[in-house]
Amino acid sequence: MDFSKVNVGRADQVIRVVLGLVLLGFALFSPWAAGYGAWVPWLAGLVGAVLLITGLTRRCPGYAVLGTGTSD
Repeated sequence: MDFSKVNVGRADQVIRVVLGLVLLGFALFSPWAAGYGAWVPWLAGLVGAVLLITGLTRRCPGYAVLGTGTSD
């Protein structure tokens, strides 16, 4: 289990970064996000941040634990 190894491929990286930015934007800037309850924007922000970080670093701890990945 090597957490320092790149295990996120380019297509996966693009999807993670885009989806992470969308979720963070929803959590931070959507005026009606609070209408869902306080936990929805927090959850969207947390998931968005994790996706953005794993996309930018190209390292996913979940992939490392499972011993898989999408990198070349």
